[in-house]
Amino acid sequence: MVVLTVLTACAGPYQYYGGTGLHDATTAEVAGGWENVEGTRVVLREDGTALLEKLDGQDFDFEDGWRLSGTGTWQLTDDDGGQVVRLALTARTRVDGRSSVTATDASTPEPPSTYVWSFYVDRDQHDKLKLFFFYGDPDIGNTYMMARETGS
Repeated sequence: MVVLTVLTACAGPYQYYGGTGLHDATTAEVAGGWENVEGTRVVLREDGTALLEKLDGQDFDFEDGWRLSGTGTWQLTDDDGGQVVRLALTARTRVDGRSSVTATDASTPEPPSTYVWSFYVDRDQHDKLKLFFFYGDPDIGNTYMMARETGS
């Protein structure tokens, strides 16, 4: 019984997250500018290309402290759990660091030159789309929220 308790303790909300259940968002509705409170900006163009500015890593990569900028591609996918935006950085143009992270540790890995994020698609209480992914320790369930860019 102790083994079962230990294994269960390591399984946080993210590990069991099955998606938002949303299936009605369209590519045209998802396209456009997105931002968050940390100064991240993502532009998803209707032609499937994307512009990224200061986008943090997903899951445990967030803890490395890098923020990537560049260009890439995106696609709206749909499965049983709901819709997901797959965003791929294909050409990195800049790497920034989060001010709350001090990257003085020599074991900190080099930021990736390409990267893929999976943003869950959901709607807020006003039926407006929001995009998010989980970051950090999966037992905590922190969400990295992107809202429609002001003025979009």
